[in-house]
Amino acid sequence: MALLYRLPLLLLLTGLASVSMIVPAAVALWTESYNDARSFFYAGLIGLILCTLVAFAMANRLHNRNAIRQLLSLLATFLALPAVLAVPFYESVQTTSFLNAYLEMVSSLSTTGLPLFPAERLSMAEHLWRAQVAWMGGLLMWVAAAAILAPLNLGGFEVTSLGEPGQDMVAGAARRDTASPATRLAKSAAVLVPTYALLTLALWVLLLVVGDTPFVALVHAMSVMSTSGISPVGGTEGANSGFAGEAIIAVFLLFALSRMTFSEDTGSRQKSGLLHDPEFRLGLAIVLLIPLVLFLRHFFAAYDIGDQNNFVAAVRAFWGAAFTVLSFLTTHGFTSVDWVNAQAWSGLETPGLILLGLALIGGGVATTAGGVKLLRVFALIINGMREVDRLVHPSSVGRSGLVSRKTRREGAFIAWVFFMIFAITIAVTTVAFAAFNIPFEQSLVLALATLTNCGPLIEVIEAGRLSLIELGPGPKIIAAIAMVMGRLEMLALVVILVPDIWRS
Repeated sequence: MALLYRLPLLLLLTGLASVSMIVPAAVALWTESYNDARSFFYAGLIGLILCTLVAFAMANRLHNRNAIRQLLSLLATFLALPAVLAVPFYESVQTTSFLNAYLEMVSSLSTTGLPLFPAERLSMAEHLWRAQVAWMGGLLMWVAAAAILAPLNLGGFEVTSLGEPGQDMVAGAARRDTASPATRLAKSAAVLVPTYALLTLALWVLLLVVGDTPFVALVHAMSVMSTSGISPVGGTEGANSGFAGEAIIAVFLLFALSRMTFSEDTGSRQKSGLLHDPEFRLGLAIVLLIPLVLFLRHFFAAYDIGDQNNFVAAVRAFWGAAFTVLSFLTTHGFTSVDWVNAQAWSGLETPGLILLGLALIGGGVATTAGGVKLLRVFALIINGMREVDRLVHPSSVGRSGLVSRKTRREGAFIAWVFFMIFAITIAVTTVAFAAFNIPFEQSLVLALATLTNCGPLIEVIEAGRLSLIELGPGPKIIAAIAMVMGRLEMLALVVILVPDIWRS
């Protein structure tokens, strides 16, 4: 075990990925897809042998010396590891290019879930591999958030932390961990891996109980926990679980609204408990208020056509809006079966701009969700409320407490800086897509879907008008880079580019 601490993070993850290829190989062998079985088995075996040889060659060197080096390794993982993951996928599909396979693996590992291949084109083993890679990518971000991003005050932790982004915690900080980076990573993994696996297992069993087939239930369980939106049947619409399955999925999507699944360091709250967490409360408020607004809009539209007394249709319309709002807020991307019913009941089309805005907000800090994150939005909200109070009562005094002042001032400032960087990145990415003769609206949807790690946005909003598989190499490379930037967040990439870290 001590030897593993000394190995580079990228090498460890490559070894784990190689071992995990045995699972789709076994599934392919069970379904008598022998080409798929050989592709995954040989790729996993060769990858494991190469990783073992490299590990022995590098065993006498010390790696993972500080959190910044681990952050660099995390960036290298999202850029290089998909090339390894794409090898068996490319060999098993056979009718696609390696660039398409690489883009698919970047999409899966970053939990984006871009709709690149039609569901009917892929075999059971290939669908499982996509969901499995996304599941591992979600777990990686769970562990990395606690062990790498939190100590560096990145990933949203900079809003309430007393340290500066990119710097280790200082004396007096809310969270101080003096353990070595490798030890901290191992401890975080020991706590979070069993939790993540047990939650996935529980969701799988519950979806089986309500009627899904074992394979669909497994893929959806891994998809929900990683918020990747990957499905072999087109989401809940193609599943057999119906309303009960959506209700169960909604409960598990709540884990993507708050980081309190592993952490209790939300500095802006003074009471313990999930209901006192600002991220969770803000997320619930959005999930309830936006469907209510949509419901009222639907109701008045139905009133004009004389169908306002259809109570069942009204309830189904509200549920369809609530589930879809929660799904896109957590950047998962499943739409409810009743999402279409809500539009039919009202006679109106709900604009996709709402879904774009929800994905842009994103879920909780240190979860598998993408986007700007709820904690940053909360910091901007309380800062705005305080500024309004000062306009009305110039001599008023804000709430006392070091962390409260930090969240309203420095926390809100760094949240605003991040939001501006994110907005500029969206603009640049949109222009980059448009440079390849992609229409502006489609370029904007592509940019938001990749940067917020919510790939199903493309399928829901464009409705088949945009085919990623038909794009040229340029847009595909830009999409891969944008997904990595969205997953690691631009603030972390800015910290990486600071020259001082290269001397650490």
